[in-house]
Amino acid sequence: METNQQPLNLLERFNRWITESITIKLGSIGFLVLILLIPASWIQDLMQEREARAESVITEISEKWSSSQTLAGPILVIPYKTQNRVDHGKDGVEIVEYTKNYFFLPEQLDITGEVSPEILHRGIFDAAVYASTLSVNAGFQKPDFKPLGIAESNVLWKDAYMIFSINDLRGISDNPSFMVGDKLKDTEPSNDLGVAVGTPASGDSGYVRTKGIVARLGWQTDADFAGKAIIKLNLKGSQVLSFVPAGKTTTVKLTGPWASPSFDGVFLPENREVTEKGFSANWKILHFNRPFAQQWTGDNQLSGAEFGVKLLIPVDQYQKSIRTSKYGQLVIILTFVALFLVEITRKIRIHPFQYILIGVSLIIYYTLLISFSEQVGYNIAYWIASLATVALISFYSTSFLKSRGLVALFTSLLLVFYTFIFIIILQQDFSLLLGSIGLFLIVGSLMYFSRGVKWYHEIA
Repeated sequence: METNQQPLNLLERFNRWITESITIKLGSIGFLVLILLIPASWIQDLMQEREARAESVITEISEKWSSSQTLAGPILVIPYKTQNRVDHGKDGVEIVEYTKNYFFLPEQLDITGEVSPEILHRGIFDAAVYASTLSVNAGFQKPDFKPLGIAESNVLWKDAYMIFSINDLRGISDNPSFMVGDKLKDTEPSNDLGVAVGTPASGDSGYVRTKGIVARLGWQTDADFAGKAIIKLNLKGSQVLSFVPAGKTTTVKLTGPWASPSFDGVFLPENREVTEKGFSANWKILHFNRPFAQQWTGDNQLSGAEFGVKLLIPVDQYQKSIRTSKYGQLVIILTFVALFLVEITRKIRIHPFQYILIGVSLIIYYTLLISFSEQVGYNIAYWIASLATVALISFYSTSFLKSRGLVALFTSLLLVFYTFIFIIILQQDFSLLLGSIGLFLIVGSLMYFSRGVKWYHEIA
């Protein structure tokens, strides 16, 4: 007995077209990708927030110990009297006398130091701090005021003093020894040395308030001049120890038991040696290399020539995680495209909700990555998160990919995607080259496997 098939009405044909059209299926997958971009951006915000939190905790730990240190000096300061004529019109002319300072930098400046790093902990965060023992040897040439247009009678030798700039006075852990000539001088702290060291804050002009120590010299005449100064200092700081090349010739030698130092600033060491046991580095800077004068009066900015060593604990798991998250959209698109090709070539129906669950698992992967990386480091966390996510998606795919071969193929593709991204992240210098070649091969593979698809043929 034959049954006559009833013709489909307009609504039924529309519903069938919606469910079976390749174009509609492809469009719906694209729409799901766009929807998944929203939580993907939230994940990136989370990573940046965790990075900012780590930086703030490290800064807080460092501030309680002592902040980064920048040292400059010693600088010889000799006051002198000068006069200024003030015309009061009918009331005549007034001669106003006031005092100015002349600043002299040393001819030779030799600094040796030993840095003893220490790691402070707070929760899951670590901060690198240090204690240092420094020896500063400076040699000054006796100032000649005649070429400067200053009469010898106006030079106030009795008020001469030396200053040594220290960025954070809290780092001084013992009374500094300040010897000028063969005499040990008393020192006192000062929150305003009258000379700027480092770059001023935005909007500042002239010299900024610079902290340091002051040694009164007690000279009575120029005959008391002593041109040799030796400073011995025990100084604490965090992360960075840097110097200003104040000498006409400046040499610095630093050593310390830190296996991964970063030599920071304008000048790199002339020679360095870094081993698993520590580092040693030597700098030599001439006055030709720096952007400030050897002597001056008034305001001067000793900036633009700082150099030194940075003792940072690598926390690049945040930067690597953020870079990895930028490939999240690519992984989602490639995964969905792979499922779509399986769907249209093997006549398998995959529901949009199943696409969504897979996409969500690909996004949750990044929360696993950032949380594990804070505990065990980026490399181990990457493979923990990757293998867990691949295992979850592979297990779930058995519910709609009935063939074990298809499940194995899909699992292999996911492993290839994550391995490819891991290689790109590690090979930072060649990431663009490797990424371009990889994407070219991926597009070529998609072209190859989709060459037999009849795009205008409905799914049977």
